Amino acid sequence: MAEDLLPQELRILVAVADRGGFTAAAERLGLTQSAVSHAVRGCERKLGAVLFERGRRGAAPTPAGERVVGHARRILRLLAALPAEARPGEAKRPSGPLRIVAFRSAAVHVLPAVLAELAGKHPELEPQVRVVRDLGRGTAGEVADGRADLALATLGTVPEGLVAAPLYREDYALAHQQGHPDPRSLPLVDWDENCGSYTADWWRRQDWIPAATINVSDDTVVLSLAARGLGMAIMPRLSLDRLPDGLAVTDLGPDRPSRRVGYVTTPELAATAAVRALIRTLRAVPLPAGASPVAG
Repeated sequence: MAEDLLPQELRILVAVADRGGFTAAAERLGLTQSAVSHAVRGCERKLGAVLFERGRRGAAPTPAGERVVGHARRILRLLAALPAEARPGEAKRPSGPLRIVAFRSAAVHVLPAVLAELAGKHPELEPQVRVVRDLGRGTAGEVADGRADLALATLGTVPEGLVAAPLYREDYALAHQQGHPDPRSLPLVDWDENCGSYTADWWRRQDWIPAATINVSDDTVVLSLAARGLGMAIMPRLSLDRLPDGLAVTDLGPDRPSRRVGYVTTPELAATAAVRALIRTLRAVPLPAGASPVAG
């Protein structure tokens, strides 16, 4: 039965997924390879599903394995938080690790003020920040997979089982070479993170936007190319805070697209003292320049 899974078995599943094989997981955990293999087979038997594809190059999670390992990480994180939650008065004095993940512009414009506030009010917290590209499942996927306690994320479709709330709205604008007489006639320079459900409908309605002639993986490169007159770019405002020489920004009008940015966490972690302190701080710090309050 799944309820018979032990914390050590969950740790083994996570280690195999993280290290890509039974031998590497055994080395990480100080176990024998046979003990790890036996534990994984026992988990598969209890759950009634194959969790890893075995091969010469190691072990890779199956789709079922990906889901199970994500839940295992989340369960282990809650187990790690239990001692702090159980101590008297800990709700007023959150402590311990706090895993935060954000995409680049949110990390640059939001997190410094938040971390400074947390350090002053809750010095026993240990924030651990990672920056993840806003692609695919993005930062919210890191929370769903148990790799983060809270994510700053663009709020489109939130993965099932997570909770989310908006913090601010960010409009898009047109970036182009200064002095160009008709910037909308320029070719489009795009970057990998610049498309999502929050802009797709607006994008389809614009008959003046050509297909991208250049696509890069970094928004600063996009702006440098646009400043040289090699194209125009449609960018979120917080990516336009430090313009290279020669670049101008033009408003896209009342029908401009925007994206909502907020936090994503799990229902269980949202009840812990550490994550509650982080959420309160996120809501208390001033909005970054270029962001607007979310209506409603």
